Amino acid sequence: MIPRIPAAPPAEALTRAFLDALRAAGFRGEIASGDADRMVFATDNSIYRVPPQAVLFPQDTTDVSRAMRLMAEERFRSVVLAPRGGGTGTNGQSLTTGIVLDLSRHMNRVLEIDADARRVRVQAGVVKDQLNAALAPHGLFFAPELSTSNRATVGGMIATDASGQGSCLYGKTRDHVLGLTTVLTDGTAWDSAPLEEALRTVQRHMDLVGAVHRAVDAIQREHAAEIEAGFPKLSRCLTGYDLVHIRDAAGRFDLNSVICGAEGTLGVVTEATLNILPIPRHVALVNLRYDSFDAALRDAGALMAFGAASVETVDSKVLALAQGDIVWEGVRSFFPEAIERPTRGVLLVEFVGDAAEGVEAALGRLTAMLDAEGFAGHRLGYTVARGEAAVGRVWDMRKRAVGLLGNMAGERRPIAFVEDTAVPPERLADYIAEFRALLDGSGLDYGMFGHVDAGVLHVRPAIDMKDPAQERLIREVSDAVAALTQRYGGLLWGEHGKGVRSEYSPRFFGPLYPLVQAVKGAFDPHNQLNPGKIATPPEGGALLRVDGVPTRGAADRAIPAAVRAPYDTALHCNGNGACFNWDTDDAMCPSWKGTRERRHSPKGRAMLVREWLRRLSEAGVDPVAEARALRASPPLRGFLTRLRNTLARWRGEADFSHGVKEAMDGCLACKSCTGGCPIKVDVPGFRAKFLELYHGRYLRPPRHHLVARAEGLLPLAARAPRLYNLAIGSAPGRAALRALGLVDSPPVSGIDLGAELAARGIAPAEPAALRALSEEDRARAVVFVQDAFTSFNETRLLLDVLDLALALGARPWVAPFRPNGKPLHVHGFLGAFGKAAAANAATLGALAEAGVPLVGIDPSMTLTYRAEYKETGLAAPPVLLLQEWLSGQGSEAPFATEPGAYCLLLHCTERTNAPAAAREWRAVFARHGLSLEVPPAGCCGMAGTYGHEAEHRAMSGHLYALSWAPQVRGAGEVLATGYSCRSQVKRLDGLALRHPAQALLAAIREGQRDGGTTLTRAA
Repeated sequence: MIPRIPAAPPAEALTRAFLDALRAAGFRGEIASGDADRMVFATDNSIYRVPPQAVLFPQDTTDVSRAMRLMAEERFRSVVLAPRGGGTGTNGQSLTTGIVLDLSRHMNRVLEIDADARRVRVQAGVVKDQLNAALAPHGLFFAPELSTSNRATVGGMIATDASGQGSCLYGKTRDHVLGLTTVLTDGTAWDSAPLEEALRTVQRHMDLVGAVHRAVDAIQREHAAEIEAGFPKLSRCLTGYDLVHIRDAAGRFDLNSVICGAEGTLGVVTEATLNILPIPRHVALVNLRYDSFDAALRDAGALMAFGAASVETVDSKVLALAQGDIVWEGVRSFFPEAIERPTRGVLLVEFVGDAAEGVEAALGRLTAMLDAEGFAGHRLGYTVARGEAAVGRVWDMRKRAVGLLGNMAGERRPIAFVEDTAVPPERLADYIAEFRALLDGSGLDYGMFGHVDAGVLHVRPAIDMKDPAQERLIREVSDAVAALTQRYGGLLWGEHGKGVRSEYSPRFFGPLYPLVQAVKGAFDPHNQLNPGKIATPPEGGALLRVDGVPTRGAADRAIPAAVRAPYDTALHCNGNGACFNWDTDDAMCPSWKGTRERRHSPKGRAMLVREWLRRLSEAGVDPVAEARALRASPPLRGFLTRLRNTLARWRGEADFSHGVKEAMDGCLACKSCTGGCPIKVDVPGFRAKFLELYHGRYLRPPRHHLVARAEGLLPLAARAPRLYNLAIGSAPGRAALRALGLVDSPPVSGIDLGAELAARGIAPAEPAALRALSEEDRARAVVFVQDAFTSFNETRLLLDVLDLALALGARPWVAPFRPNGKPLHVHGFLGAFGKAAAANAATLGALAEAGVPLVGIDPSMTLTYRAEYKETGLAAPPVLLLQEWLSGQGSEAPFATEPGAYCLLLHCTERTNAPAAAREWRAVFARHGLSLEVPPAGCCGMAGTYGHEAEHRAMSGHLYALSWAPQVRGAGEVLATGYSCRSQVKRLDGLALRHPAQALLAAIREGQRDGGTTLTRAA
């Protein structure tokens, strides 16, 4: 039996005293020191794992000042703190053994937009894409670009002086910073901006503000010549402590130059005033393919001469991995497969401008050259994307490169530690050739992508950090690459900051390093802010070392391989944070969007499950063996054990599993993570395994048993629909549901399905009958696979789908009803799920042997055959989504005489796990003369039974309001593919949305009544 999993030791006594004093001082935000919260904040997008003592979530700048002022007291001089934004740093910048200060949960407001002055004021926790969405109506944008723009915060961008694609045109973050509000180590909130005569006044302040202005001014003046000679002349120069630019072009003293890129080691930035620019009105992108990556790099210099805004590259590994990702559906037309020679490298050459003529002229000069020189050499061909939408899709593919590389097969996965080196662009190709030889010599595989115009290439060697021998390569490769970059006049860090790599700071700063230490000492004399990063005060302190910080791989190493295997998608999460997407119209992880709490995200849940498995392994427990034992144990004995443990929990028994369970309870099991995450982290998959084991120790809520077996109960309810509907709708029935923790339950339709099928001459599908069909009849035959909710709650939809099939000239059959098992899987009844799935798969397999296509109606239930059945090891036959089958129909289909326009909201599981769905539905509608828009949309908030459960009712409504409500209440007719989605809309807005098949059937019937023509099958 799974034992209680002890919690980690509580925070140190000094930290507990500090937190108590902070509460007493009036701190208004949340303070989290629980085991689960600490584990979630132990990782970022790097290879490291450093659990903090506690996490603070300040409400505002005043809260931050309270914390810093308290730290300055003599009794708390040993307390250390690290600010954190989106947690997307690749080098452990926000990791600490002290206290994390998370500025993203509450301090995420756009405070002021001054469109006329082209400036904006924001809090540090504002996400970059969130800011640009607020600026877009004004025709403006915040220019510095980065691949994590949908989750990286402005504060994090300032902390690392972030830049990415387009930096040669737009510069880095610091080039757009007009002013900062920074809380210093004495608690003072200082508004820094370029100073002229006022500098002397500020320097006379007898506080920390005056001290840092005096110190930095003196350092710069006394060592100006050394600084000018020592700092490299690269567009990606040394990030942070930038003494070269402490005075701007007008000679003004600008303290922001040392704060930008300082990684929170000098102060905590809480607000920023930023320069914003007009959005370019016209954009075009040339997608140029090569037969070798080296050829692409060597060609880049010539292409930059055509006035491109940016020149980016990806290698063949990124391109191949993109083809298995959701992003490929939007870009496949721009990367046609090379028949004779495969694509080994790609250059993306972008042109932007306010006038179409200028963009087209520059584009024309490049394409004319490409056409004139032909493609006999290394170039294989090119395509052109025009307009923000098309170009944006290609850039989205490039942005996902970081995550895509993490999805390589096997235990060796590309990781970040030497992946943002910068050299002079003209030396990049030769440098990369040596870099590749270095990695090849170590027997390492790797992927590459980056900014060739800036001389920055992201190189991620594939290493299995669970293997101690491979982990040692971190030191060997880091030392070799540091030396290589120096030899080429470059830097080890050109984009992603220093963090744990700070041990190389003295090497790259050289004789200037004592000046950097002096800056640190002026701001943070007691080394309390993110210590070990970039520099130590002159008085002492150690810099972090790349092989001196605990890693995720070392923690995972404690989990036996046989235990890791069933949970591999959790173990392979590399922390890139794609699940933290800010956009509420993106389907990825609704529970994260609804709560803004990291533990309620795929990454957070993956980290908690890893820690749970590690602690189980330390206790000598094999969860795989325990799961088998639970399925075979006598029910009564198991019940008594669970009862005893549940009583102990009510008495306050500590168990790390409770924190994991709390995070899992917020999951909607929508599977958007599985399709939307570039690593394919499958939270519903490992959540089901966890729930099975957790409820092997603790009792389940009674509603779990009811809901999980709904598929078996609905056919019984359908035999007496009036009685059932009356029961659940009556006062006693509603009270009974509330007692079970359910808000409501959907009624059954009351339609006699058997009678309706007989009236249409549609027989139940039987293997013998299908095998007896003639070739002609078999070509027209289709078997619709029932799911409980369509057949018994929405019987009219099933009948309309059958009528649509008949109208299209098909001969429909209906498979015998068998429970699909998905509700069982969602709630962790994996033994029962396996039995239900095996029975259903056997029935469907017998039908499929006749060579007739099987088609499902509800996308979530249908996609279960491709995911959960496959994971169970069942050989389920292919079951098509409805639009996949409809795409091949219509040889004699009447179409509407009056074109119609519809808006389709896809089920989030379908949107993310069947990315061709939107294109297929649009094509089906277009075939019948109908216009169909499929806008981006998040989750409706229902997700099976989630929205029916009392504990989730408020969050379900909140999620609906975030994305679906505005679209449902907009103009035009809205359609929805998901049963749960239509149920949610009806419940919250009182609207009965149609399924797209129903709209299609109505349009065809209207066309028939009006004497519409027929459509012949396209070639």
